[in-house]
Amino acid sequence: MPDLSIMVKPVSGECNLRCAYCFYRDVASRRGTYGFGRMDARTVRILVSKALDFADGHKVYFVFQGGEPTLAGLGFFKNFVSVAKELNFRNSEIFFSLQTNGTLIDEEWCAFLKENDFLVGLSLDGNAEGNRYRTNAAGESTFHKAVRAADLMQEYGVQFNVLSVVTGYVADHIEQQHDFFVSKGYKYIQYIPCLRPYGNVSDDQMYLTSDQYARFLVTAFNRYVRDFIKGNYVSVRGFDNWVRMATGEMPEQCGYLGHCSRQFVVEANGNVYPCDFYCTDEYRLGNINLMSFEAIAKSRRAEEFLRESLYIPEKCKHCNYYGLCRAGGCRRQRESGDYCKAYQTFFSSCLPLFRVFKG
Repeated sequence: MPDLSIMVKPVSGECNLRCAYCFYRDVASRRGTYGFGRMDARTVRILVSKALDFADGHKVYFVFQGGEPTLAGLGFFKNFVSVAKELNFRNSEIFFSLQTNGTLIDEEWCAFLKENDFLVGLSLDGNAEGNRYRTNAAGESTFHKAVRAADLMQEYGVQFNVLSVVTGYVADHIEQQHDFFVSKGYKYIQYIPCLRPYGNVSDDQMYLTSDQYARFLVTAFNRYVRDFIKGNYVSVRGFDNWVRMATGEMPEQCGYLGHCSRQFVVEANGNVYPCDFYCTDEYRLGNINLMSFEAIAKSRRAEEFLRESLYIPEKCKHCNYYGLCRAGGCRRQRESGDYCKAYQTFFSSCLPLFRVFKG
């Protein structure tokens, strides 16, 4: 059995920020119920118990996301970890991670995260200008609060990655954004192309054109190679995955497989979905309060979701770069925009540099 990955939405889509590009606000607006409140202790216990039963001694990854999951309060997380330890009768190796905007992270949070070996994904798009779309409800910048959270986590030795949404602005100024991250000592970065809301075809500068994305990929990858050669390697998750694939290894991130993989997203009320990009009524698989993970995994809708992702466009079947590009990777990214030319430009320009990593 493969490792079990469960994304938990402890406060549904509730958030203290109003980021202009928030994909989960778009997702939630497309279902009958926008938000499901906060996850109660009973649902936590049922969720953990059924997850560990289904894992049957294999590794389990609990990933907390929102909205802003820290709004659930530190007590929620202390209880969750305690319940996981209490119910782990089959001695599964349990991993915890948290994606946060960092605005509520303080010394007490850092002590807890360090003690329980959480991996944190901190949302920070770049320097103050690069972070322009991440504001609170009053339209005020949250840049300094996010940097303060990073400083604290570095001080406490908390493992964290920077999650940078690549907007049109970030792409056009990637040298400054990447150099800012390096100057702050951030060693793990994930660049995430800004998703368009479903049906949005506007020319808003927040979203990437194919040409912008191509320039971003080429420029950022050259920076990535330069850092590696100089002995100052900075992990960029997407590039790491392509390098793995180019050297004959499997990617570790589902978006690089070219098809969806089995995972579960559990909303605050126990509703289960196959992916956080698809937490809509159409894709609801069941409710963990009423069903086991085994029954959910074997449900017709769960199997259909995986099968739907296997489609390969005809043009991709004959492309020299399909083995790395995998038809544009993540299904939701492909639905957001056609970056075929961007990938062709990137691989034709940068593929020779991949040999640097074949040591």
